Amino acid sequence: MADSLPQPAQGRTPPQPIPTEQLHFALPQTFATPEEERQHRKERLVAALRLFGRFGFEEGVAGHITARDPEFTDHFWVNPFGMSFKLITVSDLILVNHAGQVVEGRFHVNQAAFAIHSQVHQARPDVVAAAHSHSTYGRALSSLGELLDPITQDVCAFYEDHALFDDYTGVVVDEEEGRRIAEALGPHKAVILRNHGLLTVGDSVDAAAWWFITMERSCQVQLTARAAGKPVLIDHESAVHTRGQLGNDLVAWINYQPLYQQISRGEPDLFG
Repeated sequence: MADSLPQPAQGRTPPQPIPTEQLHFALPQTFATPEEERQHRKERLVAALRLFGRFGFEEGVAGHITARDPEFTDHFWVNPFGMSFKLITVSDLILVNHAGQVVEGRFHVNQAAFAIHSQVHQARPDVVAAAHSHSTYGRALSSLGELLDPITQDVCAFYEDHALFDDYTGVVVDEEEGRRIAEALGPHKAVILRNHGLLTVGDSVDAAAWWFITMERSCQVQLTARAAGKPVLIDHESAVHTRGQLGNDLVAWINYQPLYQQISRGEPDLFG
């Protein structure tokens, strides 16, 4: 068997392994000033909105992603009411204060965005970004009033780390309803809003967006698998172990980077 292995060329030194510390591995950026971090969050926010548009997560004027301002932490940046995800640019974003008033920008805020996201940001100081839209499979699973099952490796990221808001009273336009949603979310990364859709959070825009995208796909997988037969559940111990490998915000950030590369290079006008 050894005789059949390729032999190095005569007189040549075999290529040597490159030291691991010399290999590029992207990690979240750090910032010298709040202004730098603000600009970064706004750019990542618009990129996430563009991706949501590309993936078909728009439904009329519904849907929003928010990013906490790094300096004025009771304020958040959000997409304007009635503007297509696919067309939004950094200059279109609005900054909203704790009272739901626009303090930067010239567009209206979606009242549902304020009612839900303001309460989530208030209840969870660790949350930088929150994402919600009326995506197809998220709405479909939400209509069943149940959680995601541990049936794939990817969905184990949500195992015992997402919740169900088991109520529906109409369009969320008041802070009390937003407060109840925030309470249902609790310490988790996501909540399924019954008869409504999905909401995800993260310590970066990238993480919150990734959790939403992969959660939407997990809803699709669960519905598809059930239509085909009876899915085999991953056992509790294995699901917990897999969540430990895949379920933190840094892993979410890393998983999101190929998508960010696609949208930022393919649609550079988003930075306008």
